[in-house]
Amino acid sequence: MAKKSKGKGAKAGSGRAQPSAPPAGPQGVDGRSFLYVGGRDCQVAHLRQIASDFGAELIHHDGGLREAVSRIDTVLPSVDCVFCPIDCISHDACLRVKSGCKKFGKTFVPLRNGSKSSLERALQTMNERARAED
Repeated sequence: MAKKSKGKGAKAGSGRAQPSAPPAGPQGVDGRSFLYVGGRDCQVAHLRQIASDFGAELIHHDGGLREAVSRIDTVLPSVDCVFCPIDCISHDACLRVKSGCKKFGKTFVPLRNGSKSSLERALQTMNERARAED
């Protein structure tokens, strides 16, 4: 536990909340909102923090475990992109997300798994692609 506190102190002392990823410019994911469907409930707070470190907002839907799958349709119009970890989502939720993304013209990004690093890599890639287009 002492190591954890030490790491937090080092982060706070650097003056930046998130030193590992470059700051997102207006062309990147900064200011955008994302829907993350599925995954593990125990990681949602960590996933939100990762998105926040990139300047983005993450909205989570559990993929139908406790929340109605139909709620995905009400959230989709308000987000810029949807992430789905393909190892932690029901077939029904995945199909609903894919068809909803087509209907509303949203980007669908399947993630290899529900790990934190998988989301971080996807956000980093989106930032790099946006910068390359400039």
